[in-house]
Amino acid sequence: MNKAAIIIAPAMLLFMAVGCRQGSNQQNLSRAEKIHRQVLTVDTHTDTPLNLGDPEFDIGMAHDADSSFTCIDLPRMKGGHMDATFFAAYLGQGPRTKKAHQKAKSKAMDLLKDIHQSIGAYPQKAQIATRPDQAYQLEEKGKRAIYIGVENGYALGGKLSTVETFYKQGARYITLCHTSNNDLCDSSTDPDGPEHSGLSQFGKQVVRKMNELGMIVDVSHISDQSFYDVLEVSQDPIMASHSCARALREHPRNLSDPMLQALAENEGIIQICLVSDYLKKPEPQPKRDSAFAALRQKYDGFQNLTDEERNKLHEEWRHLQKQYPKKLAHVNDVVDHIDHVVQTIGIDHVGIGTDFDGGARVEGCRDVSQVPNITRELIDRGYTREEIEKIWGGNFMRVFREVSQPAKKSS
Repeated sequence: MNKAAIIIAPAMLLFMAVGCRQGSNQQNLSRAEKIHRQVLTVDTHTDTPLNLGDPEFDIGMAHDADSSFTCIDLPRMKGGHMDATFFAAYLGQGPRTKKAHQKAKSKAMDLLKDIHQSIGAYPQKAQIATRPDQAYQLEEKGKRAIYIGVENGYALGGKLSTVETFYKQGARYITLCHTSNNDLCDSSTDPDGPEHSGLSQFGKQVVRKMNELGMIVDVSHISDQSFYDVLEVSQDPIMASHSCARALREHPRNLSDPMLQALAENEGIIQICLVSDYLKKPEPQPKRDSAFAALRQKYDGFQNLTDEERNKLHEEWRHLQKQYPKKLAHVNDVVDHIDHVVQTIGIDHVGIGTDFDGGARVEGCRDVSQVPNITRELIDRGYTREEIEKIWGGNFMRVFREVSQPAKKSS
């Protein structure tokens, strides 16, 4: 062999290898897009209703993720082939007086009304759904299915009867608490620590009532002991609608491996969220942290705000987001958490609950239009079409169907 051939041969091998990789990547990309379009995609938790009261926001119009700091609207859902999404009527924790409880319930009812009105304005694009089968039916018609959840049992106003009121308004799950303890249970992040040593007596009544009606009990945000108490009380599978794996990111909001094992024994599910701080330990950003701490202090911890104050808060919040952009986790980190759950308890107990419009955003998936990138990463890691279908909606629908069964157990 002459010298020229000796020099050219390695170069040709390198060119061929690069070409093969590019061909393989393109093949995976096409396959991922095809699968993403074919399977039912369900996001079990978003805070989009917080945007519905903004006069500048229209759910039926497309918005830019970076300028609006919103993640979901109907055109972007269509663009990202997101078939079904849960809109959570979220309430921050406030005082637990009789008057405050009445106000909380009233606020929750206003949010539920906003959801119905905003989606009702676009009947050709989306529809409120309450049953598992409706997501598939609406997908065939090219419409988005909008389901409803209630985040924070504080919204019940301290009354068990409100559970049924919310159910009749279309709510199909309740997240028992948020960042602080309430009358139902202890939160995983209350700075004062546990109050009830888990689930309160009222909380147990709420769980039983939800079982009776066919509502999914959501254990995201609740303390470890509250989690185990729910498993003792609930006769149905439960859900963590937007949580991650504690083994990969040590945070009380995330589920430990023993909790994951208990969840699997219950036939429940964990829906991995896209909040960067729950996916990986955040890098220090002292200027950003100080600015947002000052904003929180200015608005009294974001509690008991008037509509005018909340609109001003949103304006200032967006300004700070632009001034001090957050260092984000990556879509790879999301799939790392999915991998961990699959390796720990199997493919049948994991899904996706982004927490879009509630602080969720990662590189590669900054809004709902970019969710196909999660599917692409799953394909790159060797997940099959059947496994991706389970992750994107099949596992959740299994739980939803079982909880929705009309014949309820009695204890």
